[in-house]
Amino acid sequence: MKLKTLKLQNFRSYKEETVINLDELTAIVGKNDIGKSTILEALEIFFNNQTVKIEQADACVFSGQSLVKITCIFTDLPDRIVLDTSSETSLQDEFLLNSEEQLEISKVFDCSKKTPTIKVFANANHPSIPPMNTLLEQTNTKLKQLLNTLDIPSDEVDTRSNVSLRKAIWQSSDDLFLEETLIDLSKADAKSIWEQIERHMPIYALFQSDRSSSDSDNEVQDPMKIAVKQAIDSVKDQLEEIKKHVEKDVIDVATKTLAKLHEMDESLASQLTPQFKEEPKWNGLFKLSLEGDDNIPINKRGSGVRRLILLNFFRAEAERRKNETLKKNIIYAIEEPETAQHPSNQILLAEAFKQLVDNDSAQILLTTHVPAFAELMPEKSLRFIDVVNGVKVINDPSDETVSKIADALGVYPSLVTKEEQKVLVCVEGVHDVTALSDFSQIISSERPELVNLYTDSRVVVMPLGGSTLKGWVQHRYLKKLGFPEIHIYDRDDIDKPKYRAYCEQVNLRTDGSRAFLTNKREMENYIHPEAIQKVFDVSIQQDDWLDVPLEIAEVQHSNNPDSKPWCDVSQEKRKQKEGKVKLRLNNEAIKTMTYEQVCEIDSGKEIEMWLTTITKLCNESSVITK
Repeated sequence: MKLKTLKLQNFRSYKEETVINLDELTAIVGKNDIGKSTILEALEIFFNNQTVKIEQADACVFSGQSLVKITCIFTDLPDRIVLDTSSETSLQDEFLLNSEEQLEISKVFDCSKKTPTIKVFANANHPSIPPMNTLLEQTNTKLKQLLNTLDIPSDEVDTRSNVSLRKAIWQSSDDLFLEETLIDLSKADAKSIWEQIERHMPIYALFQSDRSSSDSDNEVQDPMKIAVKQAIDSVKDQLEEIKKHVEKDVIDVATKTLAKLHEMDESLASQLTPQFKEEPKWNGLFKLSLEGDDNIPINKRGSGVRRLILLNFFRAEAERRKNETLKKNIIYAIEEPETAQHPSNQILLAEAFKQLVDNDSAQILLTTHVPAFAELMPEKSLRFIDVVNGVKVINDPSDETVSKIADALGVYPSLVTKEEQKVLVCVEGVHDVTALSDFSQIISSERPELVNLYTDSRVVVMPLGGSTLKGWVQHRYLKKLGFPEIHIYDRDDIDKPKYRAYCEQVNLRTDGSRAFLTNKREMENYIHPEAIQKVFDVSIQQDDWLDVPLEIAEVQHSNNPDSKPWCDVSQEKRKQKEGKVKLRLNNEAIKTMTYEQVCEIDSGKEIEMWLTTITKLCNESSVITK
């Protein structure tokens, strides 16, 4: 399950219902004390209510109301819900999804009480007319009575199953008059369904910036606790079998004990019933600690060292999740991850976050008010907290949003002055930056007169699509300076290239700027099949117009004997698989290529022509500045 949207109402400073749309990587940006941490803590209360617990004071002081509502909307839902060995259903069949076919769960906390109580609801597009609107609340006996009352034939209905009974009753109606309404998940089968939904919910791990330095400092312990939690979750089926085995044996002993007691005192024995008081807490059985050199506890080190451990936990997780197939989603929520970190470590951390979310089993949610770290985040991940007419608004990604962030945080481009003029190379996405830079490094090793984009300080390579805040600000700044630009875009379509008109506009400039469309479909078509074979262990028939990432994703999927047919894979899942392949193609495969392989796959030496143009423009700019 993936968390798509969070809604807050009457929670602390969020008086009116506030909607926060979330992505795989979401960076919440805003000034101090604007309500960034509140969002992370609201999710902790929703998922765990442990590290941060709901309190009376959490109700908004300006509303005069005591009910706090935290709502989460999920996608990537389980296909089936198993209530018991004989009852299998789905959220769709039980009319528990909203009008957009998503699972929308609201937790309502009554903060009028010293210890706030909680109720759980599904905001669902549900039957609205009696008796169809209350079937989830009915017992098996009531459902059978209703079946008879409505004269529904019971020949093909399993009357032992509430699922089967509800389905037959709902199907008997010509119009269920579906309306979005709150369904109480604390009653009868609705409660059982909620218990199963909870098994599929993402793991939520909150890492806060302000921590104590006790011997069990959470900042050090929490990553290890999350590791334990994930490991336990991966063997939950085996643990469930162990639990059942233990319960069976213990109940058997208890039953035999009561039987013997019955022989001695019948009245006392009848008052006793064997019953387990609570579920086993597997997480508490495993405790892991980290010790420093010379037996100096890590928590006695500086905050920078402790945060460094956290940084490398995420780097390790990125590597692990890239190489493993993990079914359950995890949400890492990190408050001010840049705290006490050297700028170089901040860059490593940002890269680790980006790698983590490329695996479809992890999401990152972070807060920051530091311009330098915000600059490292992809533009599509940015959310800006603003106050409009006294009401908080969460701005989604747009040029206006990044402009507001730049103005609010005082973000300025770390570029040289006009006297040290550079050439700006514009490509579509971040993967294209890596690809073009790798190609330039391979080619310049054989042709040193051509620019190496990794080492030549005269060139700035920047993605215009899926770009970072830093890239957006720099591009706006460069436009004002009038730097010459080289644009390189994928052709995509052989007859109707998407960027043809834009390239024509650039080529009409008189400042030396040039724009190119690839002669092949896209950058991935310049990767040699042998490099693909080396990285992915798959063989494809490469040509100029093959959708290479999609082809590799399909081959990899089909090579897995446990996978369902590719035609049954949803478009969203295909896109996710294709995205992971695209990442590795541009960040791994090209690096394995030789100059000879580049020349073979790019027989027209198109890439060398781009680099020649960039080199010529750099040299001309150098002459001008001299």
